[in-house]
Amino acid sequence: MHYVSTRATSASAARNPQRFSDILLAGLAPDGGLYLPAEYPQVSSEELNAWRKLSYAELAYEILRKFATDIPDEDLRALTAKTYTPEVYRNARADESSADITPLRVLEDGEGGKLVLQALSNGPTLAFKDMAMQLLGNLFEYALARNNDELNIFGATSGDTGSAAEYAMRGKRGVRVFMLSPHKKMSAFQTAQMFSLQDPNIFNIAVEGVFDDCQDMVKAVSNDLSFKARHKIGTVNSINWARVVAQVVYYFRGYLLATTSNDQKVSFTVPSGNFGNICAGHIARMMGLPIDKLVAATNENDVLDEFFRTGVYRVRKPAETYHTSSPSMDISKASNFERFVYELVGRDAERTHALFRKVDTHGGFDLSGAPGSDGDEWKLVGQYGFASGKSTHADRLATIRDVADDYGITIDTHTADGIKVAREHMQPGVPMIVLETALAAKFNETILEALGQDAERPAGFEDIESLPQRFVVMQPSVDAMKSYIAQHTGL
Repeated sequence: MHYVSTRATSASAARNPQRFSDILLAGLAPDGGLYLPAEYPQVSSEELNAWRKLSYAELAYEILRKFATDIPDEDLRALTAKTYTPEVYRNARADESSADITPLRVLEDGEGGKLVLQALSNGPTLAFKDMAMQLLGNLFEYALARNNDELNIFGATSGDTGSAAEYAMRGKRGVRVFMLSPHKKMSAFQTAQMFSLQDPNIFNIAVEGVFDDCQDMVKAVSNDLSFKARHKIGTVNSINWARVVAQVVYYFRGYLLATTSNDQKVSFTVPSGNFGNICAGHIARMMGLPIDKLVAATNENDVLDEFFRTGVYRVRKPAETYHTSSPSMDISKASNFERFVYELVGRDAERTHALFRKVDTHGGFDLSGAPGSDGDEWKLVGQYGFASGKSTHADRLATIRDVADDYGITIDTHTADGIKVAREHMQPGVPMIVLETALAAKFNETILEALGQDAERPAGFEDIESLPQRFVVMQPSVDAMKSYIAQHTGL
């Protein structure tokens, strides 16, 4: 299995093929693009049938071995077995009887269709990001030990990526984590999860701005190839291919748990801001998983919903980016979207590069086919199964109340966005699986507003906001950030 950049010409990619291990520790490709397989491995009906009997760890091994062909099978099997255990994913809710670490719960099953919730927040930081990040931490440690090397992870978070990365990397040999987050724009719980960590290899930087400012800084540093090489910079943001492919696993798991025959299809609704989570579903579909629809659920920051409705990708400026009650999706520049656009324009790397240059210079592009637009590929979106919808604060409150009243469970704000939009796209005979984003405790301010009572907290998180916090506040300056990294790496 070899990998190509979304911005590399076919000739240059052929001269410089990349293996999984080559790109494991990287984020952006040297040309500024994102990595994708040269071609997607296909999954047969026979394999799907065999996979129905596997544990999550065994399923992860079977899927990842199709992508990480340069890692010895016995090593990869050991890594997935070490990662996906009941001890790591121990925060299952009391109402879940299934021993699976991503169990399904049927919420509705009527004439309008079946609505199913897939639990993805049983990991150590109570968010779906743990599903990939725990594996990434073990993969990083494995790769660095093989080469007796070290790595400085530089990432950005709008809430859950940061804590998931830090919990996965704390104490890992040869790894430091520099994590940017928008100052005072995460929930109190999310902030405390990150900033209360006192591990010497963890560095939290609160940026005076919005998430997109943080993400732009990560890309700017990653594009400085000499600095990146000198300071051994890697990333855990969803631009990292290994993280995206690890998320592919739970789409297969959800499908296999929701069906009894490979003739059946399911749809997924995915709360989405940066397009990383739903991009994994797109990859699963390209591998042959019988997915009908992939529905992107956005909040008031609806750049993705606008594209899937109109064909116009219009990045919002920081002043136009709303601070909402589902803050992990307060994103107006979806960095993973480039992977799908690359497919949409026929894997034309030069065209992809030109479109995203236009994002930088003009704030977006238009594939609607209207006069003066940049193309007409939007008409092909339906062939990939994509649809979308939008949810507001009022919608979130109403959905949280409805789910609590009807099913006796408390969902987080992002999952509420997903359920609200999922209901708009349900159809008879095709189960609609909503991917859970996090436990409600991480967004207690809104839960209290919606239900008049606090969300239940798992053991060990009862008073996390009162713990001492360690972080620095910085302006969104790339030069200042580089100086900070250099100061603390000693390289």
